[in-house]
Amino acid sequence: MAEIRDPENTLIITLADGEVIVEMLPEVAPEHVARIKTLARAGEYDNVAFHRVIDGFMAQTGDVAHGDMEDGFNIRRAGTGGSKHPDLPAEFSRLPFDRGVLGMARSSNPNSANSQFFIMFKDGHFLNGQYTVWGRVVSGMEHVDAITRGEPPAKPDRMRSVRVAADTGADA
Repeated sequence: MAEIRDPENTLIITLADGEVIVEMLPEVAPEHVARIKTLARAGEYDNVAFHRVIDGFMAQTGDVAHGDMEDGFNIRRAGTGGSKHPDLPAEFSRLPFDRGVLGMARSSNPNSANSQFFIMFKDGHFLNGQYTVWGRVVSGMEHVDAITRGEPPAKPDRMRSVRVAADTGADA
């Protein structure tokens, strides 16, 4: 596991194959990082599916309204919901969408990000300045690469748990 420098701004996403360690960037997207931490601390991301996974592009998850349902009907609805919290205003930056970057998903309205996010498999600089960057994978990218592809995947992978490192006692 990677060294955790700032436990309060480190996210531990547990997937079937292992842990993904994410450095959150509150100096770049303070409202988005605060939302991710709120949802993680409430257990809202636990068992949520990766409902849109495009090979060579990204893996999207975080629909806390629909993404934890087991039956196919609700999995098909995954990607259409958010959390009980209001949508967030965009926090666009100059940080590029490189491999391993986490960005917030949204509708065509730039101020519609809520709970859904995506992890880049490869560089996607066409997204630069149009979506909010809030973190980057610092360890465990091989587990992200192993996520089952599909829109939605026939048998989607899930985030087993999502925790803020400060709440786990993890420090190295």
